[in-house]
Amino acid sequence: MSESSQPDLTGSPMNAKTRQQRRATGLRLFTKLVIYHVLLAALVVGLAAFFPGFTLELPVGGVTELAEETDEVAEQLATGVDPADIAIVETFIRTTNEIDRLGYAQTLTVTLIGVWLLMLPVAWVHRGIHPVNSLDHSLDETVLILPGVVAAIVLVVQHSLALAFSLAGIVAGVQFRRALQETYDALFILVAIGTGIAAGVKALEIALVLTVFFAYATLYVYTFGDGFESDYMERNRLIKQMEKEAIAIAASQAATQSAQPASGTTGNSDGKPSTG
Repeated sequence: MSESSQPDLTGSPMNAKTRQQRRATGLRLFTKLVIYHVLLAALVVGLAAFFPGFTLELPVGGVTELAEETDEVAEQLATGVDPADIAIVETFIRTTNEIDRLGYAQTLTVTLIGVWLLMLPVAWVHRGIHPVNSLDHSLDETVLILPGVVAAIVLVVQHSLALAFSLAGIVAGVQFRRALQETYDALFILVAIGTGIAAGVKALEIALVLTVFFAYATLYVYTFGDGFESDYMERNRLIKQMEKEAIAIAASQAATQSAQPASGTTGNSDGKPSTG
C-alpha cells in the first residue's frame, strides 16, 4: 500500500488524494447545480412573462392560507359562530372553484411537476457523493418518488381529520424494515418527506428553499468536511487489514528465523550430529 493511499490513522479518514478527488467532484456538482437552477429560474420567468396567468396556477402561499384559516377559526370562536357551518360553506365554494379548473387533478399535476424539478438536484447530489460500490440505488429512486407520493397524500387528507386518522392506521399496519448504509442518507429521506408535505399544502416556495439549501449544504460538507460515517468505517477496515497483514508478516518472519538453525545442522551415518 503506497503512502499516498494510506488513511490518516489519527484524524480525518481521507488522505490528500481523496480530498483532491472530492473537491473536483464537489466543484463539478456545484457547477451542474448552479446551471440547472439558473435555467429553471429562467424557465419560470419566461413562462410568467408569456403566460401572465401561469403564476396564479403555481401551488405557492399555502402556509399563509393555513395561518389565515387559523385566525378565522379563532375569530369565529370568539364571536360565537359555529366553525363547522362556515367550514362546510367554504369547502363547497372551494370545491366548486376547483371543479371549474379541472378539480384537484390540475393542482396535483402542477405540484408533482414542481416537486420532480426540485428533487432532481437532490438526487444528483446523493448519487454524486456516494462511490459506485456504496451507492444505494433504491434510496436514489426513493428520493425522487417519495415527495410526490407524500404531496398527493397530504393534498387528499388535509381537509379531513377522519381521512388523516385512517391513513395513520393504514401506515401503522405496514412494516418498513430498511437499514440505511449511511447515516447521512436519513437526511435525504427527511428532505423528501418535508418537500412532499410543503408541496401538498401548496407551499412549493418552502420546498424550493429546503431543497436548494440542502443540496448546496451537502455539497459543502462533502467537499470540505472530514468525511461521512462510511469513510470512517472504511478507514477502520483498512486499519484492521493492515494489522492482519503486519501480524502475518511477523509470523512468517518468526517461522523463517526458527527454521534457519535446524537447516544449519547435519547428521552422520549413526544419526548423531556431526560437529565438523
